[in-house]
Amino acid sequence: MPRHADLMERARRVIPGGMYGHQSTARLPASFPQFFSRAEGARMWDADGREFIDYMCGYGPNLFGYGFAKVEAAVDAQRALGDSMTGPGPVMVELAEAMVATVAHADWAMFCKNGTDATSMALLVARAHRGRRKIVLARDTYHGAAAWSTPRPGGVLPEDRAHLIYCRYNDPQSLEDAVREAGDDLAGICVTPFRHETFRHQHLPELEFARLARELCDRHDALLILDEVRAGFRLARDCSWHDLGVEPDLSCWGKAIANGHPLSALLGSERAREAAQKPYLTGSFWFSAVPMAAAVATLKEIRESDYLERTIRTGTALRDGLQQQAASHGFSLRQTGPVQMPQILFEEDDDFRLGYAWVEGALKRGIYLHPFHNMFICAALTEADVRETLEKTDLAFADLRRDAPGLQGPPPQIAATVAAMAGDRR
Repeated sequence: MPRHADLMERARRVIPGGMYGHQSTARLPASFPQFFSRAEGARMWDADGREFIDYMCGYGPNLFGYGFAKVEAAVDAQRALGDSMTGPGPVMVELAEAMVATVAHADWAMFCKNGTDATSMALLVARAHRGRRKIVLARDTYHGAAAWSTPRPGGVLPEDRAHLIYCRYNDPQSLEDAVREAGDDLAGICVTPFRHETFRHQHLPELEFARLARELCDRHDALLILDEVRAGFRLARDCSWHDLGVEPDLSCWGKAIANGHPLSALLGSERAREAAQKPYLTGSFWFSAVPMAAAVATLKEIRESDYLERTIRTGTALRDGLQQQAASHGFSLRQTGPVQMPQILFEEDDDFRLGYAWVEGALKRGIYLHPFHNMFICAALTEADVRETLEKTDLAFADLRRDAPGLQGPPPQIAATVAAMAGDRR
């Protein structure tokens, strides 16, 4: 039995469902591997040794390349000194100073482990600011896996979301209506830098919407929260809305800030400093020194290297090449969002049968793409990697053109999700 099949069988006996969470392959084509033995640069190898150029980057944490030498050297040096100690190491202060120096709106920083930690902390701080309850969110946007934010309903009570009010992303009137509904109980508005949900096209923020969110928070003495967990430092070397001229009071960071080491952060302005001291915020491993050392090294590379320009260049080459290939084979792609975080969906593919078949064709040739989640470009991806990718995806398009008439619908495990999304691929 192949090692991967053995691992899957063993996992089903000791892990509910065999795997859980966003890295579960249960909703992916059956050929997608669940377990990986190693990763380096922009590539990874599954448990059976198959090599892939990876366009998921661990769902975002890999910014400079798996095992990036400068970060790993900082990790090794700190590990030799200590990691989870009775108190944090001096590196915590160094990291907080670096984050504040890098992000324009930030006057302070607090650290945790996961994106959900950071977004949940932000809600607590916003509510502590003036003792209010209501948080305005854009409907269906993703902010983590806590009861207030999870997209899956299991175990969630109505009380968990009793004080959340929803608007439509990029809809100023809807945002104003939600704030009006909150009235004098508005604690904050929480938004993502751009809309990046699964199974849907991505949407960049409209300036009117971003400015209105800032204006409404100022008018009502509430806090504006920008959830940067997925996008942070992939779109800019500062907060993603900085170039729009809109600065949040709180921003939530994770994924890429320590190049794969477990760390997230809540950054805030002076206006929110007092409120940040009111909730009880802690975790057994939140103060570990090793991931903080990784983050210090990562931030140095963010400031001093041309990583952003490189990811834009390779991301653009990939997008342009795929668009030309799709057209040459008679297909129409809609590629949305920043080129560093591509979402690739087929037009007229409401049940995703084309997308599923195409990524499976790429996978069997060593290219790891995703049929319904946005992907990520890392700085280790080279122009040669993109050329190799396009050689393989062209063959996958040829397979798809041949097989399209006989393709079946989506696998049963995602049929309900696809049905819910039908007609909402705007």
